[in-house]
Amino acid sequence: MAYEVSKDMEYTSAEIETPLKITTVQEIRKQPVIIPILRAAIPFFQGVVNYFDHADCGFIGAYRKEDEAELEIEFGYMAAPDIQGKEVILVDPMLASGKSFIKSINNLFKYGIPSKIHIVAVIASPEGVSYVEENLDIPHKFWLCALDEALNDSYYIVPGLGDAGDLAYGSKL
Repeated sequence: MAYEVSKDMEYTSAEIETPLKITTVQEIRKQPVIIPILRAAIPFFQGVVNYFDHADCGFIGAYRKEDEAELEIEFGYMAAPDIQGKEVILVDPMLASGKSFIKSINNLFKYGIPSKIHIVAVIASPEGVSYVEENLDIPHKFWLCALDEALNDSYYIVPGLGDAGDLAYGSKL
């Protein structure tokens, strides 16, 4: 998915010296800032960082409050570099309701206003995509492997995969 995102970025020509001669290559004009939403995104994030190996990175801790009748997103942690005028790649394996993406993006604005946000998710719900579209006023693009059927009454993607963090690291107590 990182390769696909890279096709949407601006490039510039640069000269490099190989052991045999000087040649011209294409380089990303401005490195993006990659930000995963913890904990579920860490395995996915590593693959994106492997591709954009010169990018700055940040981290967001956001999660759903399980004991609430209505879906509430708890925002607990954020560390990010300056994102003013940069492209941000926001990584989370699932875009369910879209609320954690919007809350995360709104909190990121204290680090600057990005030129564009790339929302990278393996699976999304139509409701989550619509929610982000309705609540995000800066340039953005979705990069999704699958758009599943819907959200259920508990705000889980159907058919979905279950909890991505639990699948990667085991169940929480």
